[in-house]
Amino acid sequence: MSGRLGGKVALVTGAGSVGPGWGNGRAMSVIFAQEGARVYLVDRDPAALEVTAAQAREAGGEVETRLGDVTDPADVEAFVTGAHERFGALDVLVNNVGGSRAGGAVELSLDDWNAQVRVNLTSVFLGCKYAIPLMRAAGGGSIVNISSASGLRYTGAPQVAYASTKAAILQLTRVTAVQYAPDRVRVNAVVPGQLHTPMVEARLAGQRAGGDVESLLAQRQARIPIGFMGDGRDTAYAALFLASDESRFVTGAEIVVDGGMSVRCD
Repeated sequence: MSGRLGGKVALVTGAGSVGPGWGNGRAMSVIFAQEGARVYLVDRDPAALEVTAAQAREAGGEVETRLGDVTDPADVEAFVTGAHERFGALDVLVNNVGGSRAGGAVELSLDDWNAQVRVNLTSVFLGCKYAIPLMRAAGGGSIVNISSASGLRYTGAPQVAYASTKAAILQLTRVTAVQYAPDRVRVNAVVPGQLHTPMVEARLAGQRAGGDVESLLAQRQARIPIGFMGDGRDTAYAALFLASDESRFVTGAEIVVDGGMSVRCD
């Protein structure tokens, strides 16, 4: 690796993974560590968090972990300031936590709608709320928000809350980027498509086709023009660019990582 984040402190939420393999949070944590960042990793699952931390340390990174709930304002403030206090800076924040619930406007319960808003959207708002003052005081920083291709177009299943919140993340990113550009706080989004991650595999196992994960994965892959599904590493490399000084003139932007799925005309 080339040390693209050398000297930087990066906070990654949702750093664990629901199973073996490359989820977005785990991949970003490990690749950021490989590239020289000191990483402060947050997740609600202690076992999953420790697996990621071990891999990041093995990659040569200096690592700190903390359990946290991204929907709790006090918790978010505590881990954002905790990262700053532990390493003396906060250069990069990755707002990565998210999840989906099936159902359209009629089928989805109000409780599930509200829960999706808290997890997917309010978590991003809170991360920005508490990180930006620290970054402004330090002369700048980079915030990377993880959205989804579901926020751009219909991707094959009615998930109205997930799609709505992921679309809202993109507008939150744009508005925040413009407001804080004079302070050199850059705010961008990565927009993953239908990746093959541990979370996806676990979710598909409980869905239709009698739990036939291979059949469901094949259906997902058929939507992707490039002919294969990426994984969390593809998200991580896009986030790496946005976190690094290579993207110093990039703010309010979106990097779509979906193998061409969202630009199909059918």
